Amino acid sequence: MRRHLMTTTAAMLLAMTGSAFADMNAAKKFLDAEIGDQSSLSRAEQEKEMQWFIDAAKPFAGMDIKVVSETITTHEYESKVLAKAFSEITGIKITHDLIGEGDVVEKLQTQMQSGENVYDAYVNDSDLIGTHWRYQQARSLTKWMAKEGKDVTNPGLDLDDFIGLKFTTAPDGDLYQLPDQQFANLYWFRYDWFNDEKNKADFKAKYGYDLGVPVNWSAYEDIAEFFTGREVNGKKVFGHMDYGKKDPSLGWRFTDAWLSMAGNGDKGLPNGLPVDEWGIKVNEKSQPVGSCVARGGDTNGPAAVYSIQKYLDWMKAYAPPAANGMNFSESGPVPGQGDIAQQMFTYTAFTADFVKKGLPVVNDDGTPKWRFAPSPHGVYWKEGMKLGYQDVGSWTLLKSTPDDRAKAAWLYAQFVVSKTVDVKKSHVGLTLIRDSSINHKSFTERAPKLGGLIEFYRSPARVQWSPTGTNIPDYPKLAQLWWQAIGDASSGAKTAQEAMDSLCAEQEKVLQRLERAGVQGEMGPKLAEEHDLEYWNKDAVSKGNLAPQLKIENEKEKPITVNYDELVKSWQK
Repeated sequence: MRRHLMTTTAAMLLAMTGSAFADMNAAKKFLDAEIGDQSSLSRAEQEKEMQWFIDAAKPFAGMDIKVVSETITTHEYESKVLAKAFSEITGIKITHDLIGEGDVVEKLQTQMQSGENVYDAYVNDSDLIGTHWRYQQARSLTKWMAKEGKDVTNPGLDLDDFIGLKFTTAPDGDLYQLPDQQFANLYWFRYDWFNDEKNKADFKAKYGYDLGVPVNWSAYEDIAEFFTGREVNGKKVFGHMDYGKKDPSLGWRFTDAWLSMAGNGDKGLPNGLPVDEWGIKVNEKSQPVGSCVARGGDTNGPAAVYSIQKYLDWMKAYAPPAANGMNFSESGPVPGQGDIAQQMFTYTAFTADFVKKGLPVVNDDGTPKWRFAPSPHGVYWKEGMKLGYQDVGSWTLLKSTPDDRAKAAWLYAQFVVSKTVDVKKSHVGLTLIRDSSINHKSFTERAPKLGGLIEFYRSPARVQWSPTGTNIPDYPKLAQLWWQAIGDASSGAKTAQEAMDSLCAEQEKVLQRLERAGVQGEMGPKLAEEHDLEYWNKDAVSKGNLAPQLKIENEKEKPITVNYDELVKSWQK
């Protein structure tokens, strides 16, 4: 009888505690099979973090939570591997949908406009930070973590470890989005061709300076001219690569900081103030006051027009003929095919496409024949300006999501960016978000096969790469205008000046509608009076600013190059 009672008691205890044991068993199984030593935490610290997730998730066990992100390698890993592990460890069932980037924004807009809870959390670009702050339909994560979400906020989250929080912080000082993945657009070049003795000698003889990483657009243009039509390994190659199809992705090509590289806007990191790289100006209250030069903006100013004209000229003269009919995804892998000498910028998200064994741009030992480096800048660029773009997909919780569902989704969001899993996730997708992962020994070992990606992210140069900033009051409405305007220039229907004149006018129509509607309150647009370029340039200079700049008559400045290996050494110092 006593033995029977003991067995019954044991069974009752097992029933009460078995699920917790099962959860930690699931966690240990996940850590063994998936993480191993690819973590910035020790095994004991990993288990401690997993135990916190198990305990914090208990009130939400059995819930079905839906989240969404665009389809890239990092999010595929989350959807297929991490969501399953999280569900097994916590008992919260996660459905992580993968859809197109534009579809993510559409679902987000639907939820914002209808109040219907379409998804419990979104990974959407931090380019929407100005939108989220002004419409006030996204939860302030700063307030959420301190109040309603305090009990489900990981004490080991370590916000200071994230390298992109400036991008997701609004002018009110609050954090509205938590970075999940990020990647930069960087200059890409054939390191082997640039170090070929004959190429170096021929270039020096023709241009009078050393072949190297171009610091400015004048040098980039010379290098593009030098390689286009040159025979390398028995075939003629091209000195430049781009894309020009009239397609929504053409807009990304330019909103993703092409104008900033030319010198559009004002100094300021992560974005120019009061005029940003889109050419939109804000006042001291962060209210957008104009896009056109006539209102103090810079979307159609000399720097912007120069940037578009160079894009058109280089595409025609130095890129493969097929490039003009390509979109973003079609053009991305082309440099990996072995016919391109350099590209002004390519998204580092394509790194995986450039390091596959057997490609013409990869050595037999798996090391790349190419390198990433900082993008060159145009003649209007000044020290202190941003120099390129980073895509930062970030977790966003809308206020229309019920608290309990938001809490469960927030747990999942923190799980996929946790220190336990981030190193492994970073190796899979190469979209780095944490300092601890960037500096992990496994990336030191892998760096030689990633063409300078790790060196760049460990360098002081990385702060000059940033997403769209807070000057943009409604990213979805404004971003769609760009590809149509640039498409007109790319097709030859309009000149560069006409295209940018049209773009800034269309942007101001949106700003005017927002101002009249008053939907963004005191944070919304308040358009300025119109004056000429000289008036606004004088006004800017008097206040210690730059934009809009006056036209520089000789836009072909003295070309400058640097030796890539010396550049990397200077970063390490």
